[in-house]
Amino acid sequence: MPRSGGIATMMRLPAVSDPAGLDACFIGIPFDTGTSNRTGTRFGPRQIRAESSLLRPYNMATRAAPFDSLRVADIGDVAVNPYNLLDSIGRIEQAFDRIAAVGCRPITLGGDHTITLPILRAMRRKHGPVGLVHVDAHADVNDTMFGEKICHGTPFRRAVEEGLLDCSRVAQIGLRGTGYSAGDFDWCRKQGFRVIQAEECWHRSLAPMMAEIRERVGGGPVYLSYDIDSLDPAFAPGTGTPEIGGLTVPQGLEIIRGMAGLDIVGADLVEVSPPYDPLGTTALTGANLAYEMLCVLPGVEHR
Repeated sequence: MPRSGGIATMMRLPAVSDPAGLDACFIGIPFDTGTSNRTGTRFGPRQIRAESSLLRPYNMATRAAPFDSLRVADIGDVAVNPYNLLDSIGRIEQAFDRIAAVGCRPITLGGDHTITLPILRAMRRKHGPVGLVHVDAHADVNDTMFGEKICHGTPFRRAVEEGLLDCSRVAQIGLRGTGYSAGDFDWCRKQGFRVIQAEECWHRSLAPMMAEIRERVGGGPVYLSYDIDSLDPAFAPGTGTPEIGGLTVPQGLEIIRGMAGLDIVGADLVEVSPPYDPLGTTALTGANLAYEMLCVLPGVEHR
């Protein structure tokens, strides 16, 4: 089948409905009810999958061979309720409880960043409080937004309050931009998070930094949450809340590749908004980053 044909699953993988028997899976959450300004991330999973047809099975930089090592499939999308945010959160939790119960490690295609909260709830029930590497332009630790406790700007505040995270094993990378108060990132530091603002990343390789992060978050299960807006909008314009001065694509790769060897129990790639990038560049970058996440999962062999 030529790459331009066939069913548009992630990387043209088999489409299955049951995660049982899989080591890892790709799953979409077409959800943007939690966005505060520019919507469109509900179309993210579909375009990421379409652009992923350009990818090949072997990682030529790291020599990772995930499909020689793991049983992987695309298990489709969570059937969210576009009219009800809280109902959608419940549906996502149920879906990820089912994935976690059979020992499958999910790589999630978002969807706005609200979706990480129900995923972390499922991870907590399976693994206990997890470590977290959160790559983002924004801390997403607001207490409320427009009076609401659950939206794409609040998931990690709720995760701390609900005991979903091992706060001594949390790192946030790429934070930047303007804020609602001068101390917006200070709350994170007070919880024990390692906060690395984007300015610390400018003009340098992030490989040495990732050695520090591995030391900090290792020793237990770790979840990776990757917001595409962590990248500078020059590279990823198709997102809801772009911020200038962001990470480069090579730095994004260094972060993910720098997590090799950790007990990664799941990952997500969120906030790809196709209406703001009709050429598909952002979704193509997202597809590559999701593939890189697969390549650093436990059990992946190298050729």
